[in-house]
Amino acid sequence: MPPKKKVIKVKTSSPKLKGVIEGAGELVEQKIATTIEENYMPYAMSVILSRAIPEIDGFKPSHRKLLYTMYKMGLLGSARTKSANIVGQTMKLNPHGDAAIYETMVRLSRGHEALLHPYIDSKGNFGKSYSRDMAFAASRYTEAKLDDISRELFRDIDKDTVDFVDNYDNTMLEPTLLPATFPSVLVNANTGIAVGMASSICSFNLKEICDTTIAIIKNKSHDISSTMPAPDFIGGGNIVYDKAIFDEIYRTGRGTFKVRSSYSYDKSSNCIDILQIPPTTTTEAIIEKIIDLVKQGKVKEVADVRDETGLDGLKITIDLKRGVDPDKLMAKLYRSTSLEDSFGCNFNVLINGAPKVMGVSELLQEWITFRCGCIKRRTAYDLKKKSDKLHLLTGLQKILVDIDKAIKIVRETDEEEEVVPNLMIGFGIDKIQAEYVAEIKLRHLNREYILNRTKEIGQLKDEIAELEEILKSESKIKSIIVSELKEVSAKFAKPRRSKLIYKDEIEEDATVDDVPDYPVNLFFTKAGYFKKITPLSLRMSGEQKLKEDDEIVLTCEAFNSTELLFFSDKCQVYKSQASDFSDTKASVLGDYVPAKLGMDEGEGAVAMIATKDYSGYVLFFFENGKVAKIPLSSYVTKTRRKKLTSAYNDASPLVAVMHITEESEFIMTSSCGRRLLFHSSSINEKPTRSSQGVGVMRFKKGHHLAGVKKYEDGEISNPTRYRTKTLPTLGALPAPGEQNDKQLVFQEK
Repeated sequence: MPPKKKVIKVKTSSPKLKGVIEGAGELVEQKIATTIEENYMPYAMSVILSRAIPEIDGFKPSHRKLLYTMYKMGLLGSARTKSANIVGQTMKLNPHGDAAIYETMVRLSRGHEALLHPYIDSKGNFGKSYSRDMAFAASRYTEAKLDDISRELFRDIDKDTVDFVDNYDNTMLEPTLLPATFPSVLVNANTGIAVGMASSICSFNLKEICDTTIAIIKNKSHDISSTMPAPDFIGGGNIVYDKAIFDEIYRTGRGTFKVRSSYSYDKSSNCIDILQIPPTTTTEAIIEKIIDLVKQGKVKEVADVRDETGLDGLKITIDLKRGVDPDKLMAKLYRSTSLEDSFGCNFNVLINGAPKVMGVSELLQEWITFRCGCIKRRTAYDLKKKSDKLHLLTGLQKILVDIDKAIKIVRETDEEEEVVPNLMIGFGIDKIQAEYVAEIKLRHLNREYILNRTKEIGQLKDEIAELEEILKSESKIKSIIVSELKEVSAKFAKPRRSKLIYKDEIEEDATVDDVPDYPVNLFFTKAGYFKKITPLSLRMSGEQKLKEDDEIVLTCEAFNSTELLFFSDKCQVYKSQASDFSDTKASVLGDYVPAKLGMDEGEGAVAMIATKDYSGYVLFFFENGKVAKIPLSSYVTKTRRKKLTSAYNDASPLVAVMHITEESEFIMTSSCGRRLLFHSSSINEKPTRSSQGVGVMRFKKGHHLAGVKKYEDGEISNPTRYRTKTLPTLGALPAPGEQNDKQLVFQEK
């Protein structure tokens, strides 16, 4: 039997619900799939369709409602009004609170500097898109009106060019789209995060977009990059141009490209002025990162950094120390801060109520289709208006034959309701024409007035014929789009702000950090401590200070620019340079590597390799007796990655890590005391870091590999005893006279 449902009775004081509400608080089982389908899916679709994803006109609903409200308020070409008035009126269409509406308005304004071609002409403090802390003033202090380019958004909107729907309380109508005469969806940047999807559209230069759209109208296979090489941002900056990347973005609508800040060097005051930054960062984030790098000692060339943004625009000033090369410093800052940042493209747009990711060509084709529909609807509207007017004037022309007769019919008709039928009978006109004639004032019932009005008939017939031809011809509709695009380009085009720098040029400039190079001695301990000591300091030092039960497992001579690889017990390798560690003395413990390199919680460093050129091999010795021989070059990365996962195989616990630049012999010791003298040339290298290795030493049940040591000549009195031609092997127990031979156990298990 199914379990009884738990019923909780709740008392109420409502006069309509006296007593007890049966079933209140009832617990009912429901499948999670049903809950998602009935509750979550409608919410997700609402966010996607009505909030976060822009449509083909380039606007989200919140943008469209705000701009249309301002249009209806008469703020196109008029004086500004207080922003609070606009926000209040917009709530008739967008009841989501004044704060949300005002923030939308701020982003569309000229003062905020977020759009290449802002739609709102603002006055007052609207904040800045490139500043996190520069907040906009309250709506009661600022003023706004529609910018001139907004005329192109609303052109012919009253001629049935787009559909209108009721607002949320059915008290007024609002447009579902705006009949923009240019591809606004690509002219101004737009981002949105919905449920399960997002949209990120970068901005393009208006003239380039118009020229590209015209070219696509004339030739669908037009090469977009020839007329529109790259995006353009209001904040300028230098776009790192890689044709292959932009071709992919133009084709698929997805991809990532880099934007660099632009700067100038003032030799007289020895400072760098950063004047343009990527659109994805802020001045505060850049300054905080530079300060952090200076504190960490990674950037030693900077004397001071400050924000000097003012009325002239954005400006970050970096004071340099004497003798610093500004270009080399900026190359370092580009790598370490958001002075160079990535912009991710995801051209996700709602098309006929469905989200679709499109390339630029497909997106422009969809806009052309949308705009063709607008022009067809506008033409049909004008055709109907002119046809109706022609119909009325044709009836008026018939009155011209005998004006006296018309006056006589009206005068001699006894009842008012019979005037129209009598005119219809008297002149052979229909009811609409008769109504028009009957409404003409007595003073206009003269030959001059009627002749002047009927002169328009010929012109109307020509215009109607032309409109009918437009409706029949797709090419004529597209030629209208072309002429409108040329007009918009001529009126509102601006020079490109973002400059292009080619990837090849950057690679030449990307110089390596000027790290002072000098000899050092490196020490790595079993507990994961690291010391870098200069030879002079080492000669003057006494005994090495170590933690209790700790010991030095690796000592090597190197240089300050030597690269270090620290292998952890979680199959990860952390890359660093000796220069990242401070010079120290033997009398200190040194740097604790897991903390210094930011290893994961509970992760420890078990081995270190120092290299200049990543030559040689890494030998991984595992408890199960297998040895993996991996080229050290497998750990080279083209980017400056600090952490690599899957550094080695974790099928068996790691016993030792050895770096060799030439083939060598190693003594492997099992937990039962057996030894094997093993030559690294006897196994082949494996190309992948995750290799399980090759079986070298076998063990009896319950035993495993306990330690490994590099063999030195003369270390064992009878080395032949422990060598073998076949692998894997058990190894040999030490002879009675060899019990005192030196052994090194890397890690006791």
